[in-house]
Amino acid sequence: MTTKTSKIDSIWETKLPLPLAGRGKVRDIYSVSEDRLLIITTDRLSAFDVVLPDPIPLKGQVLTQISVFWFNFLKDVVPNHLITANVDEMDLPKEVKQKFGAVLEGRSMLVKKAKPLPVECVIRGYITGSGWKDYQKTGAVCGHRLPAGLRQCDKLTRPFFTPATKATVGHDENIDFQTTAKAIGERLAKKVEEVSTRLYEKGRDYADTKGILIADTKFEFGLVGNELILIDEVLTPDSSRFWPKEGYEPGHDQPSFDKQIVRNYLLELGWNQKPPAPKLPAEIIEKTSRAYSDIFRRLTGKELER
Repeated sequence: MTTKTSKIDSIWETKLPLPLAGRGKVRDIYSVSEDRLLIITTDRLSAFDVVLPDPIPLKGQVLTQISVFWFNFLKDVVPNHLITANVDEMDLPKEVKQKFGAVLEGRSMLVKKAKPLPVECVIRGYITGSGWKDYQKTGAVCGHRLPAGLRQCDKLTRPFFTPATKATVGHDENIDFQTTAKAIGERLAKKVEEVSTRLYEKGRDYADTKGILIADTKFEFGLVGNELILIDEVLTPDSSRFWPKEGYEPGHDQPSFDKQIVRNYLLELGWNQKPPAPKLPAEIIEKTSRAYSDIFRRLTGKELER
């Protein structure tokens, strides 16, 4: 289904003649073969783990193309699931390419099929979001005791690994390392902590040269046999908090290049964060779409492929 929003076509949902492997909050996933998946990133947006009724124009293209950029940039740290984002190179049925090529272009990836780990690997470089709320209550985040007197959005002394559950229904919950180790084994938990930290540090240092602060982010990993690989998306405006380096000032919330624009609007509404989600006004939709496109240009130095 295609909807018209702000004079730009948006993709809300796809219906390809391929076996549907899953439909997430944002992505439609199709099975191509025993070991390959086709991931299509729609323009759906979720906030507080609820899918909103309005698509965000260009969002799916930004998430896909910025992930491709980072997958290539970070592949020396850990292998990833990307095979190709070029539709011409995808081993799809001819009729699928002919009928749905315009939908797939710029917002799809052919990837290796992996067994996802049941945890989200969150790395925090600054104290904000749910980490700030936990710190205010307990002085700690996910088992990490932090110094007293931190201000909202302060930079932390080092990046902290603060994993979370991957809830299929409801909200993800912050957990500590011990709970992570029980879920996936201590050896693998230590490995994803180390790899997540290295990914964050390399991405953070690059983004800093572009005038962008990566406050926090989440990575997802899977196993292909015994090999750990990076899957899903990476360092996107959906999975990360991006702040402009210019004007950064701790002690309050920061301007944002991500879906925090929508979160802030919903918080101001006083919405109870349960379905159904409220509709978004046109100005919030347009502002969010511009923010997604802006972060893509700033980080990659390229124009979005439409």
